[in-house]
Amino acid sequence: MKKYTTVLTIAGSDGSGGAGIQADIKTFSALECFALSVITAITAQNTTGVRSIYPLDAKCITEQFRSISEDIAIDAVKIGMLGSIVAIKTVASLLRELKGNPFVILDTVLASTGGTPLLPAEAIPLLKEELFPLTSLVTPNLPESALLTGMEHAPSTSEEIEDRAAKLLETGTASVLIKGGHGNGEECRDCLLFDNQFFWFSSKKIMTGNTHGTGCTLSSAIAAFMAKGETTDSAVAKAKAYLNEALEAGAAYRSGGGNGPLHHFYRFWQ
Repeated sequence: MKKYTTVLTIAGSDGSGGAGIQADIKTFSALECFALSVITAITAQNTTGVRSIYPLDAKCITEQFRSISEDIAIDAVKIGMLGSIVAIKTVASLLRELKGNPFVILDTVLASTGGTPLLPAEAIPLLKEELFPLTSLVTPNLPESALLTGMEHAPSTSEEIEDRAAKLLETGTASVLIKGGHGNGEECRDCLLFDNQFFWFSSKKIMTGNTHGTGCTLSSAIAAFMAKGETTDSAVAKAKAYLNEALEAGAAYRSGGGNGPLHHFYRFWQ
């Protein structure tokens, strides 16, 4: 019998389909992985922003997780929006129960694309203490790297970015990817610290108003490629290529009145 490559997403739900659980499932599926999911929060949002957030309690998260993990082997885990201290503690405890030592990719979702806080500031130290040591990779963007390292401003030079990555590695995570999409200029430069080496990935920025779910999609794509056997640096390179193509394809579409989604299935739709 054949075996699916499985990836579990633990994240919030975005009913508009551009980010969160929905973007994760689309990404896994587009990259030929079987998607599993645990919802941490329900949001009311659309392309113009997040209106409301309804965190789920520890029992609900735990029962979702265990019903899956006790029955289905998990090759990789992607963690997105947690939204509360309760969710951080619960997910950390559940990850310690997992068998098979799957890859764990943590997208440090601190705020929405529009700037709405998605994790209380007081929860950030706990996120680092409880979850970072359990991860194969954390993927903050430039502003998030500042918040996570206690700095006043986002890094802007290569030296500053590498310094932030090194500081984050000290928290116990196996590797760090600082995403450069928020940087100035026409290039998007991402910095990966993995296996005691810095890897830089550069690509031309795609001019589009449809960037909702970019971070979710990239971290999910990395999880999918790692689940399929790629090394961390190779998974990041392939995930960035997929993301750029999804951004470019999605630029031709219009969905809603604000920041629209990527085109996750550009390879299959005509």
